[in-house]
Amino acid sequence: MRIGFIGLGNVGGKLAGSLLRNSYDLTVRDLDREAARQFLDAGAAWADSPREMAEACDVVVTCLPSPTACSTVMEADDGILAGLSAGKVWMEMSTTDEQEVIRIAENVHQKGAFTADCPVSGGCHRAATGNIAIFAGCDRTVFDNIFPLLSAMGRQVLHTGPLGTASVLKVVTNYLATANLVSICEALVTTKATGLDLATAYEAIRISSGNSFVHETESQVILNGSRDINFTMDLVLKDISLFQEIAERVQVPLEISPLLISIFQDAQDRYGSREWSPNVIKRLEDATGLVVQAAGFPPEILDDEPEAPGEEVVVAKN
Repeated sequence: MRIGFIGLGNVGGKLAGSLLRNSYDLTVRDLDREAARQFLDAGAAWADSPREMAEACDVVVTCLPSPTACSTVMEADDGILAGLSAGKVWMEMSTTDEQEVIRIAENVHQKGAFTADCPVSGGCHRAATGNIAIFAGCDRTVFDNIFPLLSAMGRQVLHTGPLGTASVLKVVTNYLATANLVSICEALVTTKATGLDLATAYEAIRISSGNSFVHETESQVILNGSRDINFTMDLVLKDISLFQEIAERVQVPLEISPLLISIFQDAQDRYGSREWSPNVIKRLEDATGLVVQAAGFPPEILDDEPEAPGEEVVVAKN
C-alpha cells in the first residue's frame, strides 16, 4: 500500500514519522520542502504536487492547519481531487470543520474514492511515539480498510460513526482542553499569590479530583517556563471557534465558550499568533507582576511509554 502524506508540521510530521518507522511506502509533501528533508533522507519519496501524489498513492493523508488550507490542497487545479481515482482513500487528519469535510468528500466520492476524517488527540509527544489517540469518522468498511494505518500512528483508535463525526468530537475535546488550560492558569497564579510552593501545588492537584491530562502535561511546561507544548495560540483560536460555530448551528447558547475565545484573542493580540498556547498565563502574570515558575519541571513533554500497536476502542452499547 502506497501512502501519501501532505502537511509535515508539529503533528503531521510525527504521524508521518510513525508510518515511515513502521515500514510503509511513503511519499511526502509540504510547502516547506526543508520540512520533508528528514523523511526523504530516511527513504520517503517526494511529490511535486498533490495531484501527482494522488495519482501515485493508494491513500492520501492531509494534516493541515486550517479548513482553508485543506480546501486549497484538495481543490486546486493540481490538487488531490485532480489525481484521485476509483478505490483510493483520502484521510483528513486535520482538526477541521466537519461540514467542509463532508462537502469535499462529495467530490471525492464522485471519483469512486473514499473519505475518512481521522483527527488525533493526546499531544505532540504521543504523536511522536505512535501512542496518540485517533478518532475515525467513515463507513465501517472504510475504517476496516485503513485500520492498519491508524494503528501504526495511534495507540487507541475509535470509530466514531459516519463521516464528519470524528471532526465534531475532536473540536469538542479541544474545547474542553482549552477550558482546562485557562482554569489551570488561574489556579497556578492564585496559588503563587498566596505564597504556597508551586511544586507542592502541582502534586496536590495531580493526586486530587482537580487532576487532568492537561494539568499533567501543560502545567509542567508552564512551571518550567518554556511553555513549549508544540501548540500555538492561533490553533487554539481556530479550534474553539469551530466549537462555537457548531454550538451556534445547533442553537446551544454557550456561556464559557465565548469567554474563552475572548481570552485567547486578547492573548494572541498581546503575544502573537505563534506564541505557545500555555503562555495565555502571561495575561495573569502581567496583571499581578508574578512569575509562575518552579524548579524541577521539564522544558518539554516526552512520551515515556514504549510504542505499541494500536487497538480499536470499542464503545459499550446495550
